[in-house]
Amino acid sequence: MTHDRHHKDRFKLGTRRSPLAMAQAHEAQRRLAEAHGIDLAHIEIVAVTASGDRIQDRALAEIGGKALWTRELDAWLASGDIDFAVHSAKDVETIRPEAFEIGAILPREDVRDVLVGAASIAALPQGAVVGTSAPRRAAQLLHARPDCRVVTFRGNVATRLAKLAAGEADATFLALAGLNRLGESGTGHPLDAEDWLPAPAQAAIMIECRANDHETRAFLSRIDHAESRAQVMAERALLAGLGGNCHSPIAVLTRSEEGMLVMQAALYSPDGAEHVRGEARFTAGDMQGPLDLAADLLARAVPTITVHFAGAG
Repeated sequence: MTHDRHHKDRFKLGTRRSPLAMAQAHEAQRRLAEAHGIDLAHIEIVAVTASGDRIQDRALAEIGGKALWTRELDAWLASGDIDFAVHSAKDVETIRPEAFEIGAILPREDVRDVLVGAASIAALPQGAVVGTSAPRRAAQLLHARPDCRVVTFRGNVATRLAKLAAGEADATFLALAGLNRLGESGTGHPLDAEDWLPAPAQAAIMIECRANDHETRAFLSRIDHAESRAQVMAERALLAGLGGNCHSPIAVLTRSEEGMLVMQAALYSPDGAEHVRGEARFTAGDMQGPLDLAADLLARAVPTITVHFAGAG
């Protein structure tokens, strides 16, 4: 055990190996070094190949869901091999081990989705084939354009763009935040977030550490961004209230307005035929607001939607 008077001078940052995960790890490393006035070398990046990156041929929901992104890093964090793990917040399951704590949420990037292959959803050709493995994107697309057909697209940004270039689909979706972090912001056409709601916690980087590691918690707290944390925690509370999982098509947009959060959320049937939409205003940090919105959405949703949410039970 480190005593408070023997401060750690080196911290181990755990990350997945994908190009985007590495870009996020470097962003976290840079922000920490700047906040503490220390050299980058004091924060060592330790990379793991996650199961989700190894298994490319099946939809995530079929092979174990979001845990595929966190499993290896969780084991390293629990054993003390790393001091903290850097994740895409939207990939982290809603219910997390008690031993872990969210040490920081970094300033949230642009939350919008980007359409690659057409200038807008309306501009997609009749009967277009669209590649995506996200139930939310598939349902929103089919809701707006029931004439289109969805095919499963897995893999990192480069893989998906290569599949598109090879003609496996006419169009696909990417998160603008990821493109910005990879320095590829010129790719595709951003979709209006009010019309095309993003994924819960999209565009946010989450850093987890051990709950009992007070030194690391203090170290990370310097780069915690209050407004982004309030939004992400509210969106995670909405997910918890819905009992959603990676099969559940759910979309949400949260805006910060003078200490209040304005949350718009929508649930879809997987085929996009049915949807229910709602909005709520609540104080930042109030977790009851999102839970009430979840209850309201489930109360108004038809069975073809609620069957995909455990919270309906």
